[in-house]
Amino acid sequence: MERRDPTNLSELRKEAERSAKELEDATKALEKRRATIAASEKELKAKLTGLQDLERRLAVIRQPVSELAELLYEQPVGADGVVPFLSGDAGVGTLRALSDATQMVAVRQQAVQQTSTLYKEAERLAAESQELRAGNLLAEAQMAAEIDTLRQRSDKIVKSLTAALVKLGIKIDKVGRAALGCNPLQAATANSYPNGLIPKSMLCPLQQKGFSLRADATIAFVSLNEAYRKRFGKAMCVTDAYRSLAEQQSVYYRRPGFAAVPGRSNHGLGLAVDLCGGVERFRSAEFVWMENNSKRYGWFHPAWAYSSPFEPWHWEYDPKIDSLL
Repeated sequence: MERRDPTNLSELRKEAERSAKELEDATKALEKRRATIAASEKELKAKLTGLQDLERRLAVIRQPVSELAELLYEQPVGADGVVPFLSGDAGVGTLRALSDATQMVAVRQQAVQQTSTLYKEAERLAAESQELRAGNLLAEAQMAAEIDTLRQRSDKIVKSLTAALVKLGIKIDKVGRAALGCNPLQAATANSYPNGLIPKSMLCPLQQKGFSLRADATIAFVSLNEAYRKRFGKAMCVTDAYRSLAEQQSVYYRRPGFAAVPGRSNHGLGLAVDLCGGVERFRSAEFVWMENNSKRYGWFHPAWAYSSPFEPWHWEYDPKIDSLL
């Protein structure tokens, strides 16, 4: 079934994340396939090497048998050939010679049979090798084509997402680095940095000048902000978003009891905002609207902020909530 293109910012963001996951899974499958191919090729090479070794050993076995057979042909059994044997006058020497000839013929016949079996095995292995390599090449080509298609779709979605963000007022520099930071694929990368020490390149600016969040949180917040704008005719008012460790320390000392210990705040993870413009007033129309609608975009008002300390202005983003909607 053909997948329809996303039509809004939330769908774009989730489609970008889905495409990235599909691309990652397909790449892992290709790497696993290549590992299987390498293992089977190694096993096949070992078999063919063993086959060549057996062939060399058989050649050694065949050589003296061939020489003895030629000698027997040139010098028939016994001094008088087979006549004594046929006339009943064969002596011990004649019988021994005939026994040796019989043994040589048996050994030669065994060598011929071994050689025939060996050739059949070689043909079978050669056919298996050709089929295996052809199948591997075809499978790898198909998977590579699939990955290329997924990569193109992922790039297309991210570009559409960036264009939509720019259209909605996300400020970017001349080469678009800030917009590229809004790529949801970078959200997981931001997790590897300590609280309050996320590089600017891993953050995405909000429509509200001077503020930024982690990529997925920004994209979700922009969607929430547009819904808020439709309801109240204005953008959300933001007083704080991502805080560096130094900024968190400053707030902690200036507002004791109203700021988390430096290094433990969700602001330092790029996953929290402090709002104004009405939201900061408990049970205002703006606050109630946020309570009723923010989770649709992955945002929520944490339980502790209702009482200890009381912070109606503080809202957080949870990717797990967002992924369920």
